[in-house]
Amino acid sequence: MKFKQNISIINALMRITCGLTFLTWAAAKMVKKPWKKQSYLIVVMLSAMKIGEGILRYCPIVDAMENGQTLMKKEHTQENELLPSDSD
Repeated sequence: MKFKQNISIINALMRITCGLTFLTWAAAKMVKKPWKKQSYLIVVMLSAMKIGEGILRYCPIVDAMENGQTLMKKEHTQENELLPSDSD
């Protein structure tokens, strides 16, 4: 699967910073209260995902939004080409 980087360096650094912050927080909570592991495990997985997005500089959600906007523009231009103009 080929992908190109779709987030800026500043955005990537913010994702890495926030991801590491939440990962550290969740790991500390898991050590302190191991019986509540399941709720903190979700935070750990989401934080790891944000760190990965920052390192790769690729966000699948941003990519989906950009592709959706491109698709909407294509449909709009095709719709305008098919409709007759009312300039009479």
